[in-house]
Amino acid sequence: MLQPKRVKYRRAFRGSRSGVATRGSSLEFGEFGIKALETAWISARQIEAARRAMTHYTKRGGRLWIRVFPDKPVSRKRSRPCSYEESRSEITH
Repeated sequence: MLQPKRVKYRRAFRGSRSGVATRGSSLEFGEFGIKALETAWISARQIEAARRAMTHYTKRGGRLWIRVFPDKPVSRKRSRPCSYEESRSEITH
């Protein structure tokens, strides 16, 4: 999977996803390309799964250029904290 070798800060600001990409939206290598139709976060696992699916479909016959890199760390949302009433039965002393 893709991962940065070193990062300056462990956590990054979330930022915004609005707008259209100005760079990297044109075809630079090869004859065909895949274009995203809507904005979303994409993880290293998703990139790796897409790469495996495309190489399997082409039976390793063609070249494949991946021009995205997951350099922004995204942590999971915290789960809802359980209240005292919900966790009261789970306490064992």
